[in-house]
Amino acid sequence: MSLLGLISQLLAIVVALALAPLLSGWVNQWRARLQNKSAPGLLQPYRVLHKLFNKESVLAEHASPLFRMVPYIVFGCMVLASAIVPTLSTDLPLSPAADAIALVGLFALARVFISLAAMDVGTAFGTLGARREMLVGFLAEPALLMVLFCASMISRSTSLTTIVETLAHRELAIYPSLLVAGVAFTMVSLAENARVPVDNPETHLELTMIHEALILEYSGRHLALLEWAASLKLFAYSCVGLALFFPWGVAQADAPLALLLALPVLIIKLAVGGVLLACIEALSAKMRIFRVPEFLATAFLLAVIGLLVNILLGVA
Repeated sequence: MSLLGLISQLLAIVVALALAPLLSGWVNQWRARLQNKSAPGLLQPYRVLHKLFNKESVLAEHASPLFRMVPYIVFGCMVLASAIVPTLSTDLPLSPAADAIALVGLFALARVFISLAAMDVGTAFGTLGARREMLVGFLAEPALLMVLFCASMISRSTSLTTIVETLAHRELAIYPSLLVAGVAFTMVSLAENARVPVDNPETHLELTMIHEALILEYSGRHLALLEWAASLKLFAYSCVGLALFFPWGVAQADAPLALLLALPVLIIKLAVGGVLLACIEALSAKMRIFRVPEFLATAFLLAVIGLLVNILLGVA
């Protein structure tokens, strides 16, 4: 493990922890502007986290130790997921031990634990949210895997760093499969991050909420960790999309000067992606929960079409 690689890994974790709430605030601000509403401050997520960390955690009477442990487990999964995605550099010590399949596994592990915690207290809303969350995950994870496999067929590796190095540092080529896979990835990321049209993170209506139903019984530092983890998940998905479809600007191994330029490039790409996400949410309407399987099945079919296009074009 080189010193530069260790610095790149630590910098990636620090950047994820620092920029994740800022990305959520940026998306919320632009979404409010596009809907002609009064936009919240860009630093509002930091203020919310500060307020929650300074409040006392109130636990349900019949909450088990699992209920107390889940916020830390989910937060740890999201930090680790952000650490193995090449956001700034491909020289990441964790990348050889964690590839695209492990990344999907981390998302699935966090989903299972937060669903168990929602059912642990025994409230109707928690059980409702857990069932819906597992339904979304059951349909979204295969589609995400197909998208990652579509990119891995080009690089012949499931390592995210290898995929980025292959796509970013080779002759310019047009891959029709990545265009189709990009649409599928956008649909999956909307569902996985509880965004419109699958879910609305700003609503508390029992007939529509998924993410909010899971964390309804949490408060104080536990709720702060879960909100921070949700921002980290959005950040991780955004960085995965940038790594697969817009990998330019990521520093190669043993390139300290490129590492200095990678941070402003990442911020610019996240800012543009946040505006596009806000536009999608502003132009979309919340769909019925019974339409979500059709939505995610379409994403899965698009990802499979991307795989078939790679095979037909002789990429694989």
